[in-house]
Amino acid sequence: MMKHAIRAALTATISVALALGVSAQAKTPPQPGGEKTVEEAYLQESAEAMMVKELSKADDKDSKIVALLYVRRALDGGRKSSELRSSLQFLALEGNQVVIRSAGLGVVTNNFPDIRAKACEYLAEFPSVESKDTLVSVLHNNRNEDPMVLAEAIRALGKIGINDNDEVVKAYATAVSHFSDIGISEDRLAVYTLFAFLDLAEKNRGIKDMGTVTSTIMNFTKGSYIGSVKKLALQTLDKLSQYPAKSASK
Repeated sequence: MMKHAIRAALTATISVALALGVSAQAKTPPQPGGEKTVEEAYLQESAEAMMVKELSKADDKDSKIVALLYVRRALDGGRKSSELRSSLQFLALEGNQVVIRSAGLGVVTNNFPDIRAKACEYLAEFPSVESKDTLVSVLHNNRNEDPMVLAEAIRALGKIGINDNDEVVKAYATAVSHFSDIGISEDRLAVYTLFAFLDLAEKNRGIKDMGTVTSTIMNFTKGSYIGSVKKLALQTLDKLSQYPAKSASK
């Protein structure tokens, strides 16, 4: 019984750390032996990435939480690699595109939306086509995905800023319209989408498909969205209108 109590306490502690995004140790990781050589630093980074990979693919949620804590420590230490990004891509899609069922047929056993949301958030710090593609895939799961995860994916895509052929704008519109179609107003999703549109416009000096942008934003001025969201939507449209028009042929 004591063992179960300790495990429960440990799980609660790790969950709080995950919510904060970084533990105290992650902020100031120990540096034994003073400065490292380039080779030592490389070996540490490789070992760290390997640990994150193994923890990410473990069956239990606690291991995935620890994996994210290691990723946060690596990011705070300026250590980024394609291996860490790949682990985050796996976590962002696990439970939706990577599904494990009890006895192969039963309930999904790896559906952890809070893990997917945090993975999406961290992918913003790995700006690349690979990160963008993963986050767009998350948005394409809008009928089954938790709105919290969709919101983090939308925000991360805005920070990354890649929007070739308005692919990201179209993905935003698809995710938002799903909730509008079923009459659900997701305030957090709306706010993150508005911020993301502004990020895309700033990074790309405007957005080509302003028709889709406008209709998507106007969804947030209707229904049961709170007043501050409706006001922010109109303010966002006004800010976007100040960017020069971009030709669809460019």
